Amino acid sequence: MAEPTRVCVVGPGTRFLSGITYYTYSLVTALSEAGYECSAVLIRNLVPACLYPGRARVAEALTDLRLPPNVRTLDGIDWYWGWSLVRAVLFLRRERPDVLVLQWWTGAVLHTYLALAIVARLHQAKVVVEFHEAQDVGEARLPLAARYMNLLGRSVLRLSAAQLVHSDFDGDLVTRRYPQAGPIVRIPHAGYDYLPPRPPLREAPDGLINLLYFGIIRPFKGVEDLILALDLLGEAGSGFWLTLVGETWEGWDVVARLLASSRHAARITFVNRYVTDAEAAGYFAGADVVVLPYHRSSSSGPLQIAMAAGLPVVTTRVGGLVEATANYPGVVLADPASPASLADGIKAAVALVGQRFHGATSWADTAQGYSELLHGMLR
Repeated sequence: MAEPTRVCVVGPGTRFLSGITYYTYSLVTALSEAGYECSAVLIRNLVPACLYPGRARVAEALTDLRLPPNVRTLDGIDWYWGWSLVRAVLFLRRERPDVLVLQWWTGAVLHTYLALAIVARLHQAKVVVEFHEAQDVGEARLPLAARYMNLLGRSVLRLSAAQLVHSDFDGDLVTRRYPQAGPIVRIPHAGYDYLPPRPPLREAPDGLINLLYFGIIRPFKGVEDLILALDLLGEAGSGFWLTLVGETWEGWDVVARLLASSRHAARITFVNRYVTDAEAAGYFAGADVVVLPYHRSSSSGPLQIAMAAGLPVVTTRVGGLVEATANYPGVVLADPASPASLADGIKAAVALVGQRFHGATSWADTAQGYSELLHGMLR
């Protein structure tokens, strides 16, 4: 029998916990279960903690995520390199992966990715870059960060054999941002099913429809539209309860100020922090409808949690979300940056409450997509 293909995945660890951490761990698990010999190199200290928007919770025990015991793991590499990079190079030389998969979501890791890609190529490994964002919105506003991304990003892509995206929308973004990118392969984002079963966390009384927003609160997330939409519902709004769960970034206090003046303030729960996995499971268990009013988005972890749970979803026609929800019958799409359209979407979703839907991509589907990519790459 042929030896299994050796795949090493590089992505964030749990110290600077983010949605891409959950993706990295889920992908490694799926590939391992599909028969690949997997290893993982984790980014430990992503940036100086003082520069991270969620600095107050760095290194907190917020998740029980674990990689499979058969996956050899290096945890991990620090932004400032030092001995951590030496250990990573020695790890790759020992593991000798056939394929190195780099999770791309922030420019902060590109100097490290360039070093690892060079080592991988020196050992005849193929490099795959998996895009979650062509560039973070906050980073895009910084001229020096954009130049840094252009220089190092192009260098990393020149060393890669293929780029992977989750939607045709993202594929177009990557092609425009990096014209020298190689073959681009689309594998849809899988639904997140890692949350443990938990009793509902819900302040909404029986008889009210609990609307849940879950995720980081940033200017482009559109959470303020949801508060304004609730006000636009008028008397019909008295039939809803709004639960907002998320950590505020970039000083975006508009949401807190609107909450204070909302006519429905007595029926709004605001949990303004990054919650644990157990808490997240409880908030989704207590939700009747998940509302994600983004102004832009390539993909969405909370959307994938909601679809994996079969919940009704109201979200906006932006970015890759139209493609992500194309096969999900429990979605209502609204116009972005339009509280009136969002209010109409919430009213339409009332008819879906109590039902459970199917249509989320599975991690087995993701592993199959990878298998087709790697087979063509390595044959």
